[in-house]
Amino acid sequence: MFQEKKRMHYQVEAAAAWSYYMRVRSMEEDQMERVARLASQSAVVIFSVSSCCMCHAMKRLFCGMGVNPTVHELDHDPQGKDMETALMRLLGNGSINTNAVVPVVFIGGKLVGSMDRVLAFHIGGTLVPLLKQAGALWL
Repeated sequence: MFQEKKRMHYQVEAAAAWSYYMRVRSMEEDQMERVARLASQSAVVIFSVSSCCMCHAMKRLFCGMGVNPTVHELDHDPQGKDMETALMRLLGNGSINTNAVVPVVFIGGKLVGSMDRVLAFHIGGTLVPLLKQAGALWL
């Protein structure tokens, strides 16, 4: 009798854990879809935090090139933390404690990456053609 109660208790715990996992997974997928939808609505999209100096530098870089990016400030969005987690997953950052998530840049609806990737494209001379292809630059 004791073994049967123990097994039933385990089954209830396992079912509750699975249910929780599926709810969390569904919320993460919803945020991934939201990020993808927002990223595809403009030629250049930057996910940012308003107090981040690197985000400010990224916005200045694009504005200085004559590009008018759409900026989503995660700290002004009620679901910003969840979106930040989705962005970490897109970037391949496994650790939730990673501080350098933003800025994250999408060009033409495609993930370019964070600051280091954008600067590498810029220094390598491939950023301007990418912006032209996306329709963000006409020169």
